[in-house]
Amino acid sequence: MTRQELYDIARQIEQQYGSLYEEVCQTVFDFAEVGMQEFKSSAYLCEQLAKIGFRVTRPVAGVETAFMAEYGEGHPKVCFLSEYDALPGYGPNQDQNGHACGHNWIAANTFGAAHVLKEMYDRGLFKGTIVYAGSPAEETVGGKINMVDAGCYDDCDLAMQIHIGGGTETRLGSQYLAMDSLRFTFHGVSSHAAGAPERGVNALDAAYLMFNGVNALRQHITPDARIHGIISNGGLAPNVVPALSESLWYVRAAQRSYVDELVQKVINCAKGACLMTGCTMDYQFVENSYDNLKINPFLIDEMAACMTEAGIGEVDTTIEPPSGSSDVGNVSWVCPTLGANMGIGNTDGCRCHEEAFLPNCTGPVGFAGLHKAVLAQTFLALNAYTDEALQKKLYERKTQLQSERTGESRVKVK
Repeated sequence: MTRQELYDIARQIEQQYGSLYEEVCQTVFDFAEVGMQEFKSSAYLCEQLAKIGFRVTRPVAGVETAFMAEYGEGHPKVCFLSEYDALPGYGPNQDQNGHACGHNWIAANTFGAAHVLKEMYDRGLFKGTIVYAGSPAEETVGGKINMVDAGCYDDCDLAMQIHIGGGTETRLGSQYLAMDSLRFTFHGVSSHAAGAPERGVNALDAAYLMFNGVNALRQHITPDARIHGIISNGGLAPNVVPALSESLWYVRAAQRSYVDELVQKVINCAKGACLMTGCTMDYQFVENSYDNLKINPFLIDEMAACMTEAGIGEVDTTIEPPSGSSDVGNVSWVCPTLGANMGIGNTDGCRCHEEAFLPNCTGPVGFAGLHKAVLAQTFLALNAYTDEALQKKLYERKTQLQSERTGESRVKVK
């Protein structure tokens, strides 16, 4: 059977079950649960996957809302990276959760692709395994990182995700920065700030001096790096010398190795602040360590063709400078990974995370893009299942990734 004939069958199946994928999209949207609290969303997705015959394992990686679902046997093994955590801070009183980043949309388009492929597998149209990876808390600690640590993706030959985006442009060459997040706590001695200032050791001064040290450090870092922080606790009253201060920091760069180097320099800035003030200090990592995304140009070309076939316009394949961080990057160190950002064609000027973008993550505009995303991912997976030349490239790339892995234990937060 030709590639085009397989695509045509996939279109027919997607059209037949399209209302189911819209239902999944709307249901997860309505649950709107934040990271590590996606109990209804993960249970619902597991139920839907089990209903269509997938073998569901949950929980995995020690995370209650993480799961893995599989259908079929053997290799190639293609994995769809689902997400389903919402964001807080919406509504009139900023006390409501909402899927303004469209993770409900991601949950649905990955479900749709997995389901279409399941129907085609049952017809004997290809061999291999379909994998649906239920990945929680992308917006916070990065659940995929826990799953990478647990080996959930080690046996996969290809992983993919299409993320929703505002406007019409679809980007395949987006990169992610590696990132560590740290909390520094300075300990001093409280005293009356006016009556006995000489008896105090000012923990807030230490935090300020750390910021000054990091500001000086910024002169001497590469252009891709980003170091940004806030003081989250600076004392309780002006007339009491603060005995405790806390600051939160993100350290990012285009390469994991450089993040590791910068983290040590930031720690040294904190140590220097202690020497200048007499404070003591401790620190901890507060989120998982995010790795940079390893780009695969051959997959970008494959997906660009699949997106065009699915009716997605304005597909930009330019490799862009890295910006922001995602736990998809960690998966890309384990198996060949394709991450895409797809414009859904909304004309209201809204973008992800904005409250005004919420209606675009369901409804006519969101659903129209959803069906195209299902098809594009299905087409790329079909290529991986049936094209020996692509299978060879995937094998060679995975072998290369395995040789590059250091085996170092990364920070894991639950």
